[in-house]
This record gives sequence, C-alpha cells and structure tokens, in this order.
Amino acid sequence: MTVLAITNNSNAGIASSFSPISVAATRSRMVGPDILRSLAILLVMLVHLPLNATPGIFVNVREYGWLGVDIFFVLSGYLIATQLFKEATRTDTVDFKSFYLRRAFRIFPAFFVVLGLYILVPVLRDNPAMQPVWKFATFTVNLGFDPRDGNAFSQAWTLAVEEQFYLVLPLLVLLLYKRIGTVWVLGLAGTLTLAGILLRYAIWDMQVGTLVEAGEFRAAFATYLRGVYYPTYTRLDGLLFGAVLAAARFFKPELCRQYLPPKVTIPLGLVFLITALLCFMDRGPLAGQGIFPVFQAQLGAVLGFPLISVGIALLFCAMLDLEHVIGRWPVPGVTLVATLSYSLYLTHKSVFHVMRLIVGEGNLQGNFGFVVYLIASLAVAAVLWFFVERTFLHLRDRLLSSSR
Repeated sequence: MTVLAITNNSNAGIASSFSPISVAATRSRMVGPDILRSLAILLVMLVHLPLNATPGIFVNVREYGWLGVDIFFVLSGYLIATQLFKEATRTDTVDFKSFYLRRAFRIFPAFFVVLGLYILVPVLRDNPAMQPVWKFATFTVNLGFDPRDGNAFSQAWTLAVEEQFYLVLPLLVLLLYKRIGTVWVLGLAGTLTLAGILLRYAIWDMQVGTLVEAGEFRAAFATYLRGVYYPTYTRLDGLLFGAVLAAARFFKPELCRQYLPPKVTIPLGLVFLITALLCFMDRGPLAGQGIFPVFQAQLGAVLGFPLISVGIALLFCAMLDLEHVIGRWPVPGVTLVATLSYSLYLTHKSVFHVMRLIVGEGNLQGNFGFVVYLIASLAVAAVLWFFVERTFLHLRDRLLSSSR
C-alpha cells in the first residue's frame, strides 16, 4: 500500500498510505493520520495473531480486524489523489514518470526483499503453499486467489489492489481535471459504487449462494474470498471514497467547512460504520447455516464495503479538521508503529510463524505470547525499514532532486 508523509506543510512530498515516513518531509507530522495508520496495521496483525495469544479484551475485536485493510484503502486513496491534485493544479499536467518512479522506490524494494525470502527460505513461510511467484511479482495475486491453493504471504493481495488502481488513477486525473464539476464527480462516484454493489450481488447470487444452498460452506467461503473479497473490481470502495474526500477537501474546502464539519462527520461516520458492522456480524457463508445468517452474510458482502468506506472517510475528514486538537495529546508509540507500518504489514505473518517454531506455540500463550509476538514483529520490521525502506527512500529523494 502506498505511503504519504502528511505534514502541516501543504507542500510536503508524498510517499504513501502505509509507512508515513518521507525522508525529505518528516518535520511537522500530523497526528490524526498516524493514529489511523497505526490502528489499521494493528488490526491487521490482530487478525493473524494466534487466538491463544490474543488477550481477552481483544478477542471480540479480532473478529473485525480485517477493517484495517479498509482503513488503509481510504487513507491511500486520499493521500495519492491529493498528491495528483496538487501536481495537476500546479503544472496543469501529471508527471507519469515521476509518479511511477516514486511508487516503485516506495513499494518495490521491501516487497521484493520479503518475497525473495519467502521463495528462497521456505521455512519462513507462514503457510507451506504459495500462489505462483509471477502473480506476486506482477501484483495480480488478488485475481483468482483461492486460499485453498496456497495462503503464504496472502496479505500481498491488498498491494495488488492498490497497484492496479494507481495504474489508472493518474490518467483519470489528467483526463477529468478541469473537465467535470462537483455534480459529475459525485455522479461518477455513485455510479462506480452502485456498479460494485450490483457486481458483488451477482457474484454472490451465481457462485456463493448456490454453494451455501447445497450446504458446502467451506467451498462457499473460499468462493466468497476469491470472487468478492480479493478482486480489485469488487474492492474499489475504500480507494474511491478516499479519492473523493481528497477532491472535496482540495477543490471545495469552503463547502467541506460548511457542510462537513466534525459535528456532522463524526456522528454520521459512526452511523455508517456501525451499520456496516451490523451487516458483517456473520461475515461470510461459513456461519450461514440458518436463513437469517445467510442473508446477513450476503448483506455484508454486497453493501458492507461501501458503508465501511464512507464511514471511515467521514471520520478521517473529522480527524483532519481536528488535528489542532488531536495534536496536543500525541499517543505514545503511534509515530513508531505508523513509521514501521509497511514493514510490519509485509513481515508480521512470517514473524508469527517463525516465533512459533523457535519458542514453541505452547510457550506463547496469553499475555506473554502477545508481548513476544509484538516485540518480535516490531524488531524485524525495524530492521527491514532501516536497511531497505529508508535506504531506497534516500536514494529516491536524491534521484528526483537531481533530475529537477
């Protein structure tokens, strides 16, 4: 996922929605986005944490840890779209070469280092079987992804979604910039959202639903993941609403201040988020062994993702407006976790697996296991960030500055 260093300087450079670090712009960091970024990666890690090492207070939260991915999507859509809007406004065009070069230096080095380790050192794999290497290397692993055929390094599916989205976003910005107004933007966003809803409904109805009716719940769940949860064309909601939020705040700040102040966005965002979570109370057809759970699982698959994305976008909007308040009470550890978030995302599943091999799963129980997993994950992520991420960010900044 992408990475942007949000700072109080409106001209600060952009890197991406994962790790907030930009070597050239680390001065006045904004606390709100760092909080969301840290929350997102911790939720993702919680999903993959062994249940016997999950503290009791987090057991129920763990069921919704997948929300971290949707938070990342909204953040990423907002941050990358803001970068493109700034450039288009300043230069009346989009520098495709610079854009893709920045993304390559940001995403590829750490990703391919971890992928290489998965390939060359099989003992590091969190699952014995992997999807074909070429699908990881081309960022298409999320298409036709059946976890029954190999689940190692499965978190890479979200990177595939983003990289595919950002292949076309700069072109869309260039084509639509100054050509469509607010009504057209909202209409386009609404059309894409409706198309996603109808597509997910059709996939469920034709593929997942038939397996549920036949009582083949395990196959139905795998089909749900392959057809609804992983593909880019069914998971554009978070990136889309992040980009729409960026357009609203960048091009229509007065309207945002008037119609979307925190006193509106906070309660409205919570309503959307709670409604989505109610839809997802029985997420996936494995739980659908009665009429209502099946219907509820379908409701979540069809409507849940846009509801979640709108809710997160509204709450993120409020956090941006309240930065002057949030910034007075920085949360300890947030900056560290946010900075390491991309490396944590890439490595945490393998770290959990290796720690079980070294220490023994029976010795990693309860709060002790939780602390060991967390410390080991942070340590490995810090090594990857320092030796790979940081090194290539420095190199990127030097190359781009010398080409100006």
